[in-house]
Amino acid sequence: MMIAKHKKAFSMITAIFVIVIMATVGMLVVNVTGKIIKETTTQYRKEQAILLAKSYTEFAIMAVTANNRSSECIEDIDGNNIIAKDSSGEGYQVQTRISYIGKDSTAHLTSKCAGARVLDSTVVTDGSDLQIIVDVYVQYKELDNPTSKLVTYHRRTLQKI
Repeated sequence: MMIAKHKKAFSMITAIFVIVIMATVGMLVVNVTGKIIKETTTQYRKEQAILLAKSYTEFAIMAVTANNRSSECIEDIDGNNIIAKDSSGEGYQVQTRISYIGKDSTAHLTSKCAGARVLDSTVVTDGSDLQIIVDVYVQYKELDNPTSKLVTYHRRTLQKI
Protein backbone atom coordinates (compact mmCIF):
# COMPACT_ATOMS: atom_id res chain seq x y z
CA MET A 1 0.00 0.00 0.00
CA MET A 2 2.74 2.41 0.89
CA ILE A 3 4.49 1.88 -2.42
CA ALA A 4 1.33 2.69 -4.37
CA LYS A 5 0.97 6.04 -2.57
CA HIS A 6 4.59 6.95 -3.35
CA LYS A 7 4.06 6.08 -7.02
CA LYS A 8 1.02 8.39 -7.19
CA ALA A 9 2.95 11.22 -5.51
CA PHE A 10 5.92 10.75 -7.83
CA SER A 11 3.59 10.80 -10.85
CA MET A 12 2.00 14.05 -9.60
CA ILE A 13 5.39 15.73 -9.14
CA THR A 14 6.53 14.55 -12.58
CA ALA A 15 3.34 15.90 -14.18
CA ILE A 16 3.74 19.31 -12.51
CA PHE A 17 7.40 19.46 -13.55
CA VAL A 18 6.51 18.63 -17.19
CA ILE A 19 3.74 21.26 -17.22
CA VAL A 20 6.13 23.93 -15.89
CA ILE A 21 8.74 23.05 -18.53
CA MET A 22 6.13 23.11 -21.32
CA ALA A 23 4.79 26.48 -20.12
CA THR A 24 8.34 27.90 -20.09
CA VAL A 25 9.01 26.64 -23.62
CA GLY A 26 5.63 28.04 -24.73
CA MET A 27 6.47 31.50 -23.33
CA LEU A 28 9.86 31.40 -25.07
CA VAL A 29 8.21 30.54 -28.41
CA VAL A 30 5.66 33.37 -28.03
CA ASN A 31 8.42 35.84 -27.11
CA VAL A 32 10.61 34.90 -30.10
CA THR A 33 7.61 35.01 -32.45
CA GLY A 34 6.72 38.52 -31.27
CA LYS A 35 10.28 39.74 -31.84
CA ILE A 36 10.38 38.21 -35.33
CA ILE A 37 7.08 39.86 -36.26
CA LYS A 38 8.29 43.26 -35.01
CA GLU A 39 11.57 42.95 -36.92
CA THR A 40 9.76 41.91 -40.10
CA THR A 41 7.37 44.85 -39.83
CA THR A 42 10.24 47.28 -39.25
CA GLN A 43 12.15 45.88 -42.22
CA TYR A 44 9.04 46.11 -44.44
CA ARG A 45 8.44 49.77 -43.52
CA LYS A 46 12.09 50.63 -44.22
CA GLU A 47 12.02 48.87 -47.61
CA GLN A 48 8.88 50.81 -48.52
CA ALA A 49 10.65 54.06 -47.57
CA ILE A 50 13.66 53.13 -49.72
CA LEU A 51 11.45 52.38 -52.72
CA LEU A 52 9.54 55.63 -52.27
CA ALA A 53 12.82 57.57 -52.10
CA LYS A 54 14.03 55.96 -55.33
CA SER A 55 10.73 56.70 -57.05
CA TYR A 56 10.69 60.34 -55.97
CA THR A 57 14.31 60.75 -57.05
CA GLU A 58 13.42 59.53 -60.54
CA PHE A 59 10.30 61.68 -60.56
CA ALA A 60 12.32 64.78 -59.60
CA ILE A 61 14.86 64.13 -62.36
CA MET A 62 12.06 63.71 -64.92
CA ALA A 63 10.33 66.87 -63.65
CA VAL A 64 13.51 68.95 -63.95
CA THR A 65 14.32 67.67 -67.44
CA ALA A 66 10.74 68.30 -68.64
CA ASN A 67 10.46 71.70 -66.97
CA ASN A 68 10.95 74.94 -68.88
CA ARG A 69 13.48 76.73 -66.65
CA SER A 70 12.88 80.03 -68.42
CA SER A 71 9.54 80.33 -66.61
CA GLU A 72 10.34 78.76 -63.23
CA CYS A 73 12.63 76.33 -61.44
CA ILE A 74 11.33 73.34 -59.55
CA GLU A 75 12.57 73.31 -55.96
CA ASP A 76 10.23 71.08 -53.99
CA ILE A 77 8.09 68.02 -54.66
CA ASP A 78 6.15 66.87 -51.63
CA GLY A 79 3.70 64.07 -50.96
CA ASN A 80 1.83 63.12 -47.81
CA ASN A 81 0.25 59.77 -47.06
CA ILE A 82 1.43 58.44 -50.40
CA ILE A 83 0.55 54.86 -49.62
CA ALA A 84 -2.99 54.31 -48.41
CA LYS A 85 -3.25 54.74 -44.69
CA ASP A 86 -2.92 51.52 -42.78
CA SER A 87 -4.94 50.43 -39.77
CA SER A 88 -3.01 52.80 -37.50
CA GLY A 89 -3.90 55.74 -39.77
CA GLU A 90 -0.29 56.40 -40.67
CA GLY A 91 1.19 56.57 -44.13
CA TYR A 92 4.44 57.95 -45.51
CA GLN A 93 5.38 61.61 -45.87
CA VAL A 94 7.79 62.44 -48.68
CA GLN A 95 9.69 65.71 -49.11
CA THR A 96 11.91 66.24 -52.13
CA ARG A 97 14.33 69.18 -52.28
CA ILE A 98 16.10 70.04 -55.53
CA SER A 99 19.26 72.16 -55.67
CA TYR A 100 20.93 73.31 -58.88
CA ILE A 101 24.68 73.32 -59.43
CA GLY A 102 25.71 75.94 -61.92
CA LYS A 103 26.12 79.63 -62.46
CA ASP A 104 23.20 81.94 -63.08
CA SER A 105 24.98 83.08 -66.23
CA THR A 106 24.84 79.63 -67.84
CA ALA A 107 22.33 78.93 -70.53
CA HIS A 108 20.74 76.30 -68.33
CA LEU A 109 19.67 78.64 -65.54
CA THR A 110 17.89 81.93 -65.99
CA SER A 111 17.03 84.80 -63.68
CA LYS A 112 13.80 82.96 -62.83
CA CYS A 113 15.94 80.51 -60.87
CA ALA A 114 17.54 83.24 -58.79
CA GLY A 115 15.36 82.44 -55.79
CA ALA A 116 15.91 78.72 -56.20
CA ARG A 117 18.57 76.70 -54.48
CA VAL A 118 21.44 77.44 -56.87
CA LEU A 119 24.86 76.36 -55.71
CA ASP A 120 27.33 78.59 -57.53
CA SER A 121 30.70 76.99 -58.08
CA THR A 122 33.92 78.11 -59.71
CA VAL A 123 34.41 74.54 -60.89
CA VAL A 124 31.40 74.87 -63.19
CA THR A 125 32.13 76.61 -66.46
CA ASP A 126 29.63 78.21 -68.82
CA GLY A 127 29.83 75.21 -71.15
CA SER A 128 29.16 72.66 -68.42
CA ASP A 129 26.00 70.65 -68.21
CA LEU A 130 23.49 71.52 -65.54
CA GLN A 131 23.64 69.30 -62.47
CA ILE A 132 21.13 68.90 -59.69
CA ILE A 133 21.24 67.53 -56.18
CA VAL A 134 18.04 65.70 -55.22
CA ASP A 135 17.44 65.20 -51.50
CA VAL A 136 14.51 62.94 -50.67
CA TYR A 137 13.25 62.57 -47.09
CA VAL A 138 10.72 59.82 -46.36
CA GLN A 139 9.15 59.90 -42.89
CA TYR A 140 6.98 57.29 -41.23
CA LYS A 141 6.02 56.01 -37.80
CA GLU A 142 6.73 52.54 -36.54
CA LEU A 143 3.54 50.51 -36.48
CA ASP A 144 4.38 48.79 -33.20
CA ASN A 145 4.93 52.09 -31.39
CA PRO A 146 2.60 54.78 -32.82
CA THR A 147 3.58 57.26 -30.08
CA SER A 148 7.21 57.24 -31.20
CA LYS A 149 8.83 60.00 -33.21
CA LEU A 150 8.95 59.82 -36.98
CA VAL A 151 11.61 57.63 -38.57
CA THR A 152 13.33 59.46 -41.44
CA TYR A 153 15.04 57.84 -44.42
CA HIS A 154 17.21 60.23 -46.49
CA ARG A 155 18.54 59.70 -50.00
CA ARG A 156 20.80 62.17 -51.82
CA THR A 157 21.48 61.94 -55.55
CA LEU A 158 23.71 64.03 -57.81
CA GLN A 159 22.44 64.01 -61.39
CA LYS A 160 23.76 65.57 -64.57
CA ILE A 161 20.94 67.01 -66.69
